[in-house]
Amino acid sequence: MQFVSYFAVYFIVWWMTLFAVLPFGLRTQAEANEVVPGSVESAPARFRGGRVVLTTTIVSALIYGGWYILSVRFGYGIDSLPQLYPNFE
Repeated sequence: MQFVSYFAVYFIVWWMTLFAVLPFGLRTQAEANEVVPGSVESAPARFRGGRVVLTTTIVSALIYGGWYILSVRFGYGIDSLPQLYPNFE
């Protein structure tokens, strides 16, 4: 694969990991008893964007590294997965 393909796979893994990591460590305004007038109680009391990006980058790098080792070094790919649907050919 070319560099652009590797980057595209990493970007997809990073983006999916972002939404998985986003709720971890989140305290709502209702939990902190600091509801700002005009905002929803479930809004974050203090959003830590840098921490979320750093955590997402580390977790996605681990996932991507596992994928890279399985696909490039060991040769596993989509064809190695079991077929979960019937073959009508």
